[in-house]
Amino acid sequence: MNRKMKTKALVIMIGITTISSMIQTISAQQKQSKFSTEGWWKPAAPPFSPVVNEDNSITFRVKAPNAKEVILHFDEWDVLSKPMVKDELGVWTVTIEPVAPRLYQYLFEIDGVRTIDFTNPVVKSGTSIYGSVVEVHGVPPRYDELQNVQHGEVHIIRYTSTPLKKPREMYVYIPAVYRTEQNAAFPVLYLRHGGGDNESSWVKDGRAAVILDNLIASGKAKPMLVVMSNGLTDGSWAGGSTVEGMDILEEELLSDIIPVIEQNYRVAVNKEKRAIAGLSMGGGQAYVLGLRNIDKFSYIGQFSAGIIGDGKFSHEHYTPKIMDSTANINKQLRLLWISCGTKDPRYDGHVAFVENLRRQGVNCEFHSAAYGHEWEFWRQQLRDFMQRLFK
Repeated sequence: MNRKMKTKALVIMIGITTISSMIQTISAQQKQSKFSTEGWWKPAAPPFSPVVNEDNSITFRVKAPNAKEVILHFDEWDVLSKPMVKDELGVWTVTIEPVAPRLYQYLFEIDGVRTIDFTNPVVKSGTSIYGSVVEVHGVPPRYDELQNVQHGEVHIIRYTSTPLKKPREMYVYIPAVYRTEQNAAFPVLYLRHGGGDNESSWVKDGRAAVILDNLIASGKAKPMLVVMSNGLTDGSWAGGSTVEGMDILEEELLSDIIPVIEQNYRVAVNKEKRAIAGLSMGGGQAYVLGLRNIDKFSYIGQFSAGIIGDGKFSHEHYTPKIMDSTANINKQLRLLWISCGTKDPRYDGHVAFVENLRRQGVNCEFHSAAYGHEWEFWRQQLRDFMQRLFK
């Protein structure tokens, strides 16, 4: 190829490259132009559902244009069921009468199928998702609401369960003063959850950390650590409530959980500074494991336990020989706290159980209130129980 032809070819190649580059540039500009933030610069839209109104009434909405019937089921125990009304856009709405400040659970029933409110990210969950949650704030803030006080921390600790031979988690509340009182050895409450819950439930649904922050700030409770571990052995209520399940949980508590806490935190290592409590399934665990180990715990709190409420509980079965010396129980325990809501079907069994304990000479306190088997009762019980500890 002569020089003239080579020069011509080079010019053509340069031209093709330039055109290709221009096409790519134009293409990139066209692609970029498809994205825009137009319309982003505006205030957030008001909440769709639920909406807590100024008078503490609550408006609920759900979009279901093809539904024939939608019902709101409101609250956890004394359930209020209200039909909802559809508008021309297919949005169903209902507003309930003003309610007292606290946490509430609710569900929608759409043509016979119950569902959570998918526009509300706050749910009650444990071993499954039970419902959506709406909070009506108190003025001033309630005992279980964030207040303008020093706040502690919640640590998630992983360990290996010796009897179950698998990794587990526990939540550990650390009071704010733990950071400043470097020479203090803090007491510990081992707090157990219910059969449908998990190790996070006392923090998320029970508001344990918030409640204790507020109590400590007001001088009503001693600064303490709260250890919340998993009380299920096989995922079932039975696994956490049978004698065999209790044996496993006792070994895990004594061999794994307490040693991990006492090796990694500045805590007291004597029975005077240890307490154990729980709700429902965990209440039964706290009662049984606490009595089995009255040389290690000075306080036991039991809230609404099923194994106690069914009227068939046997100390000889669960805690052999413990009742042979009720004087020793009274000597070892500074507080035996038993409670159940009066609307809970477990209530009559608890009344009979406490009467029997007292006939045998066991010192105990029985507490009740007009609630069912529900978190509002257990939050209040925890609040009151913690005020009695380590004083």
